[in-house]
Amino acid sequence: MSRTGLSHRFTRAIVREPSRSVINGLRADDRGAPSHEQFVLDHHAYVAALEQAGVTVDVYPALEDFPDSVFVEDAALCFPEGAVILRPGAPSRTGEAKIMNKVLLSYYEDIQRIGEDEGYVDGGDILVTEDAVLVGLSARTNQTGFDALKQKIAKWGYEARAINTPEGVLHFKTDCGLIGPNAVLATYRLSGSPCFAGMTVLEVPRGEEPAANAICVNDTVLLSAGHPKTAELLRNAGYNVVEIPTQQAALVDGGPSCMSLRFNPVPFNPD
Repeated sequence: MSRTGLSHRFTRAIVREPSRSVINGLRADDRGAPSHEQFVLDHHAYVAALEQAGVTVDVYPALEDFPDSVFVEDAALCFPEGAVILRPGAPSRTGEAKIMNKVLLSYYEDIQRIGEDEGYVDGGDILVTEDAVLVGLSARTNQTGFDALKQKIAKWGYEARAINTPEGVLHFKTDCGLIGPNAVLATYRLSGSPCFAGMTVLEVPRGEEPAANAICVNDTVLLSAGHPKTAELLRNAGYNVVEIPTQQAALVDGGPSCMSLRFNPVPFNPD
């Protein structure tokens, strides 16, 4: 099976509406609570951007019991052949994985799961490239979790590589994002990492580090608004950039990548 486009070409996405409880979401640096009303408006703009990029978006209702549940990417990893239900490192998010398992049963026949004795893995630490699945070891993803994930995706022919997330950085993808089939956007903390050997690396201008958490969806780069130097850098390099409002998400450590699960499911008829 060809893996061309695996990292950036998608037909489907899953998102979840922000809950009112998002004001109690986890955050490494407390800069105030997000506005639920504005978060909902921003989320609608995010969904519209995905749709304009050519993706069918399935929107699921808010989960009030889980303040961080708008960040659906942390709970699962999706490939054409199947999905892995992850085990987020924050205890308050464990229940999200169980709910995501039920959701993905509508899309996949083959679902693997990180068990309770298999460590922790957050989707925010996983960057899928054309050649490998890069997994950052962090406060939310440990070596045991990486080992379990590596074994589970090997059955589908995917190679996982462990990366050390820079100290003080919450998630691997806090500091990097895929912007094309063989290109990444990264902060100065990661731009020289050997994990990106053979790839084009654009370094985010100093002072705009949050912009690194960008995503490539088909032929569009979705970039957090408010980072004009990064937007100019990308456009000058020939990328089609769509800026989206993520200020509310950023207050609870979120960005473009974590608010959707983007994938290409193999059609099947569930029982």
